[in-house]
Amino acid sequence: MDGAQSVQPAYALPADAAPQPAAETETAAPNNEIDLDRIIAVVNNDIITEHELEQRVHTVAINLRRQNIQLPPMEQLRIQVLERLITERAILQRARQTGIRVDDQMVNASIEQIARQNNLTIDELRQRLLADGVTFAAFRNEIRDEITTQRLREREVDEKIEIPESEVDAYLAEQAGFTGSDVTEYRISHILMPIDPGVEEDQVRAEAERVAERARAGEDFSTLVASYSRSEDALSGGDLGWRKQPDVPIEFWDAMKSDLASGNVYVAKSQHAFHVFKLVEKRNGVEAKLAGGPVVQTHARHILMFVSDITPEADVLRRLHDIKSRVESGQADFAAMARLNSVDSTATRGGDLGWLQTGDTVPEFEAAMNTLQPGEVSEPIKTNYGYHIIQVLERRTEKEGNPQRMRIAARQALRQKKLAEATYNWQRELRDEAFVDIREPSLRQR
Repeated sequence: MDGAQSVQPAYALPADAAPQPAAETETAAPNNEIDLDRIIAVVNNDIITEHELEQRVHTVAINLRRQNIQLPPMEQLRIQVLERLITERAILQRARQTGIRVDDQMVNASIEQIARQNNLTIDELRQRLLADGVTFAAFRNEIRDEITTQRLREREVDEKIEIPESEVDAYLAEQAGFTGSDVTEYRISHILMPIDPGVEEDQVRAEAERVAERARAGEDFSTLVASYSRSEDALSGGDLGWRKQPDVPIEFWDAMKSDLASGNVYVAKSQHAFHVFKLVEKRNGVEAKLAGGPVVQTHARHILMFVSDITPEADVLRRLHDIKSRVESGQADFAAMARLNSVDSTATRGGDLGWLQTGDTVPEFEAAMNTLQPGEVSEPIKTNYGYHIIQVLERRTEKEGNPQRMRIAARQALRQKKLAEATYNWQRELRDEAFVDIREPSLRQR
């Protein structure tokens, strides 16, 4: 499964969500409407209003609380959310410029699927939206924007990633340096602090050191991530997941290799940014594969969903349980459900992950998959990537050490690393190329 997650249309209908400001503006006096629609930022020829910002801040705050992450100061949270909105505007503008269009049929199909997943008719969905202060037209636009963003990223990032044979050779040579019965894996969380144009490098370095000292003094690292990180995962804790040493960015490894104690906080510099990162914990990884020995392989497929601004955890779990029930009762086909619902890049293949063996997936996924018989569907499983349901198609026993398989696995690992970096660089370039005028001084990045 890919580490970088593609965007698929999804909508949350949280039962415990507080009424949105939009519901109040319908009966407010005209001068109050003007205040709520005050322009906060201009992005090329688009605007972001205070009303839009406050709605998104409210949703993000709810999701942070659901993940048991302490909220950063509200001023810092508003800055983070505004930056996300600015980047989204820049991406959609590029999509329009490059001629990407999402037709009404695709939007309608997505909305119908959302309604079914929430056990609603379209009319009932419309009423629920209105109760939450969301017009149906705004909802349709949000779904269209999400699909558009995915299509643009596939065109401008995914399709352009190349893995030369020389890189595969170098990766395999590096992997061959590991000996013993297991490999140490490291779980890392990070804060990305870019060196923006016109900003002194020493200024960013000093800020990174101050944040690191606060973390070393005991402040919650996830809260510092939500306050300071400019990475895409800033609002979900900055977790990079479990990585073996070759998969740790070289700048990180150089900073941490002399003292690998769990809980340590480090500062590292890459070409365009400073990074504050924490070694959360270590563990023994998968056993080294013995060339020539028999290995059990599993052909599996999955559906991946993740908690987002518009899809809280409770809704993700409810949707996955519903899909599992429909597949098991014969009302739906797993591959069709994956194409409609999965946020993984395998969605276009019906969620098919191909043949897997020990170490190919994260431990939580592997443990759940290994309990399934061919044809069975798992309960929702949580991993670093999100929530999955898994279906095993078949199993076989193969001889280990297939050179071609090793090259395929190496290419997939290299692609995963490149895709995450390329997606971030692409988003940042679009943001930097845009004309942005933030009209509220308190919301400007420091």
